[in-house]
Amino acid sequence: MATFSVVVSDPETGRSFTREVDGQDANRFMGREIGEEVDGTAVGLDGFTLEISGGSDDAGRPMRSDVRGAELSEVLLTGGVGYNPDRDGERRRVTVRGREVGEPITQLNVKVTEGEGSVPVALGEEEPEEVEAGTEEAEETEEAEEEGESEEVADEDESEEPEAEAAADEANTDETEA
Repeated sequence: MATFSVVVSDPETGRSFTREVDGQDANRFMGREIGEEVDGTAVGLDGFTLEISGGSDDAGRPMRSDVRGAELSEVLLTGGVGYNPDRDGERRRVTVRGREVGEPITQLNVKVTEGEGSVPVALGEEEPEEVEAGTEEAEETEEAEEEGESEEVADEDESEEPEAEAAADEANTDETEA
C-alpha cells in the first residue's frame, strides 16, 4: 500500500504545508501524471482542486514531466529538474523517475489551482479571521454597537433629568421662602 508525504503549495500566500497520506487517500494519486488535477479531499482540502507538479522517490530522484511511465530512466540532461550544469553546454546522464505516480514515490508535490477560502484555515493551520474592517459585515456590526451605546447614553440622560429637575425645584422653593 502506498504512503506519500504530500507537499501542498498555496500560490496565493506562497506557503506550503506537508500532509502524510496513505490508504485510500493515497490511491487517489496512483496512476496520475504530472500536470493532472486531483480533488483536494485526499489531503483535507474539501472544495479545492490540486494539480500534481512533481515528486521524488526514497533515494531523492525527481520525477520529470518529459519521461514516460513510473519507472527509473537514465536521461542525458542539459539542465532542468534533476540536474543543474556548472558550465554552458555541459550535459550529464542522470537517473530520474517518470511522470506517473507509482509505488516508489515517497514525496508528492501539488499546488492549489481552484477553491474558495483560505488554504491554511482549511488545513487547520490557522484560525478563521474575524470580520475584517471595511467589509459590510464589519460596518453593520459597528452600527449595531453604536446604536447600543446611544441607547445607553439616552437612558443615562433620562435618569439625570428628574434629579436635575428636583434640584431646580428645591432651589426655587428656597428662593421663594426667603
